[in-house]
Amino acid sequence: MTANRAILNVSVLAELVRSAQPPTLLDVRWTLAKDGRAAYAAGHLPGAVFADLDEDLCGQPGAGGRHPLPDPAALEAALRRLGVRAGHPVVVYDAGGSNPTGAAARAWWTLRWAGVDNVQVLDGGYAAWVAAGQPVTTDTVEPVEGNITVTPGGMPVWTAAEAADPANTLLDARIPQRYRGEIEPVDAVAGHIPGARNLPAAETVDAGGLLRPLDVAGERVGAYCGSGVTAAQLVLALHEQGVPAALYVGSWSHWITDPARPVAQSRPEKGETP
Repeated sequence: MTANRAILNVSVLAELVRSAQPPTLLDVRWTLAKDGRAAYAAGHLPGAVFADLDEDLCGQPGAGGRHPLPDPAALEAALRRLGVRAGHPVVVYDAGGSNPTGAAARAWWTLRWAGVDNVQVLDGGYAAWVAAGQPVTTDTVEPVEGNITVTPGGMPVWTAAEAADPANTLLDARIPQRYRGEIEPVDAVAGHIPGARNLPAAETVDAGGLLRPLDVAGERVGAYCGSGVTAAQLVLALHEQGVPAALYVGSWSHWITDPARPVAQSRPEKGETP
């Protein structure tokens, strides 16, 4: 595994899983319905441990948003419980598919932020693994306690002020209807941060759920979404093509906590479905 590459394909991971020293595998399947653990119980990659995105990899919801940065000490304890070891490679995966949740990307980003360099994402996720005919299991994995030390600061994080700076390129990873403010199924206010460009996370993958390049320009690029999960998918895709991007972790759920912050709404572009 190469630390500076974010993506690992199924065939390479299959060989690593069968090797004498397999990577630490984290299953981070997640949805707003919080059904990842049930998906894991129904079938997962051999040797994979379930990592709860909400409980293990994020802080508690509140003033910092719905998925804020975790407390470093709490994250370190969680990663050790999950078997993450210093100097040992980690591979994370989520459900995959053509409509990415960004869970594996956020797990990758969080571990990189925590100073874990050798971490990668399974391209296409669980769906790609199954489609390739690779084995799955329902066996419960009890990992050996890890010894990782969390050192925050490994990935760039934007504040609300940086997200609002017109000199920066800000990408909004939500679906167009949420970006335009036509619907808002989760947060209390609809709309987007003024100046942001809508680049839905679904555009980061092809029909098979495999990562594809993005057309993004700018010297300082950052991404946000509803709560900082789906936006990590944009950061992951840009990282893979050599474009560094920051994550506004609090995202929209943090932005709207201050009523003084402006909210933009927009009409559908010509040819778009309202």
